[in-house]
Amino acid sequence: MSFFSHPDFDQHELLAFHNDSHSGLQAIIAVHNTFLGPAVGGCRMYPYRDDSAAITDVLRLSRSMTYKAALAELPTGGGKAVIIGDPARDKSRQLFLAMGEFINSLGGQYISAEDSGTNVQDLKTMAERSDHVGGVVDAEECNGDPSPATAFGVFEGIKAAVAYRHHTDLKAMRVAIQGIGSVGYHLAGLLKAAGATVYAADVNTAQLNKAVAELAV
Repeated sequence: MSFFSHPDFDQHELLAFHNDSHSGLQAIIAVHNTFLGPAVGGCRMYPYRDDSAAITDVLRLSRSMTYKAALAELPTGGGKAVIIGDPARDKSRQLFLAMGEFINSLGGQYISAEDSGTNVQDLKTMAERSDHVGGVVDAEECNGDPSPATAFGVFEGIKAAVAYRHHTDLKAMRVAIQGIGSVGYHLAGLLKAAGATVYAADVNTAQLNKAVAELAV
């Protein structure tokens, strides 16, 4: 299947592939739209079952970033990066240096940030090779981790939906969370504090056990 006939192709401007045999990096960057500004989106690391799954993910995620930026009236476009690999096993300093070089090769067309499977330290390593990396500020109020803010946004959306549909707050509500990683963990804490009963599922048993032990989900 070619790029242009892919079912998730939506007039994307760029789909770039990079293989670095020295570090083992295999990565894809998709730029959906830069009409409002450079494409901004996180760098995800995930053990995709095959190349097709990785391409589908990066096309869909980059497109959604365009719409999110436009809705928020930001002067940015939509992009995304994916690294094919297991974040629990395949990370290395050389891999993220190579990823920084890949991002830098696009000349600012794409600006990367943290996403599932990557963290602030990974981004800082990438930033050693590229200025086009965000979320690496060393400050207590802004340490680069977007998960608390993302969780709060989801929490406020749930509150608004419940108030609109049921004319009540979250007390006695039952909420299921699929994936109790960084965002899901913070979201579960907010929901519990608001009086909701939380159910969670995750393929990562360590994350699930942490949520059970610390949040009693």
